[in-house]
Amino acid sequence: MNDNAKNNPSKPGRRSFIKKSGFALLGGSLAYPAHLVAAGKISGTAEHIKVGLIGCGGRGTGAAVQALNADPVVRLTAMGDIFEDRLGDSYAQLMKIKPAQVNVEKPNRFIGFNAYQKVIDSGVDVVILTTPPAFRPDHLMAAVEAGKHIFCEKPMAVDAPGIRKVMAAAKKAKEKELSVVAGFTYRFGYGNREFFNRILKGSVGKVNAVTTFRFGGELWYKERQPDWTEMTYQLRNWYYYNWLSGDFIVEQAVHSLDLMSWAMGDVMPVKAIGTGGRQVRTEEKYGNIYDHFAIEFDYADGSKGYHFTRQQSGTATRNTVDIIGDQGRAMLQPGIKYEISGAENWRYDGEENDMYQTQHDEFFAAIRSGKPINDGEQMAHSTLLAIWARMAGYTGQSITFEEALNSGDELGPRFEEYAWDFVYPMTPIAIPGKTKMV
Repeated sequence: MNDNAKNNPSKPGRRSFIKKSGFALLGGSLAYPAHLVAAGKISGTAEHIKVGLIGCGGRGTGAAVQALNADPVVRLTAMGDIFEDRLGDSYAQLMKIKPAQVNVEKPNRFIGFNAYQKVIDSGVDVVILTTPPAFRPDHLMAAVEAGKHIFCEKPMAVDAPGIRKVMAAAKKAKEKELSVVAGFTYRFGYGNREFFNRILKGSVGKVNAVTTFRFGGELWYKERQPDWTEMTYQLRNWYYYNWLSGDFIVEQAVHSLDLMSWAMGDVMPVKAIGTGGRQVRTEEKYGNIYDHFAIEFDYADGSKGYHFTRQQSGTATRNTVDIIGDQGRAMLQPGIKYEISGAENWRYDGEENDMYQTQHDEFFAAIRSGKPINDGEQMAHSTLLAIWARMAGYTGQSITFEEALNSGDELGPRFEEYAWDFVYPMTPIAIPGKTKMV
């Protein structure tokens, strides 16, 4: 959740979408010119674009509504989740919000670990991938192999082997002329775009340093139930297990690292060093993830990137980007403040948009126009920054780009091992200086 949303109810974060903003989306559909409706590479009729939702939590439900708002000819025709109750709740919400565009017959509501493949095979044109990130690489590759356009929520993977699979899938999607749009939502904010366009055009000169903060409180936890297996328990609390979430720096703070990368022209750094740990999340229920990280990135041109993040209740919240150049400096507080000072003094006073909706508007417009969008390289690199940062924090070592990208450390089981009675041994909580780089 955008930490600013807690203090600004008019700008709800994704996690609060259904409770706070679902009712406001009923009238958000766009009308497209006839020549766009007729264009595009889809397998459905000219009247309908068929969408399948894979992952039916709050984020998936919100993304489905945004997809339905993006184009009046979109129809949701298939849904899949590992939990029946999650799918049922999502279906009920969607039927309340967009009943005319939800056409998911019972045979097309799929449950279980292979539900994603059944959604892909159900005849849809587009898939929305919003499961926990551990599943993203396999789901993404399967969707590309089947020739589907894809919206995939961030992050894209939890480890380097997963990132390499994502890169391969993105390359194949480009060859197939498929649209792949990532859930790095800040890239779709009008104010953010104007701000970073000016930075990249030299409004502060050469960028020497970028500092990002993502400070917030703790999140949800679901109590263990008597009939749950260990796999069920971990999946219900996926956020607290690094094999499922990648740790919170990968699952949430990756947004800030994506903004850092944007400011640097999406050039990857060459080295990272940092620290992290658990000061508040000391109970067993918090699995094996940290509650704070502090990371420094070195770039080949001598510039630096700094990232600070924590999830600790009772602490001050902050979501900012500070940029220092040799001719000025800039400050971004997404949705609130956009300022540049120095050679150019500027404040954004333009239109504010719903960036969550805009990404779907542009996604479906690209499908209709036959001019695909492919966020593949950017989404993989931004996710790798977060995985790399976690490696540096966990080990306490200085890690190069090549070491991070080529790491063989797989955090979770292989797909064929997934089963409700399967017990995946939780890796020990990392200790800097003792945990080794793989």
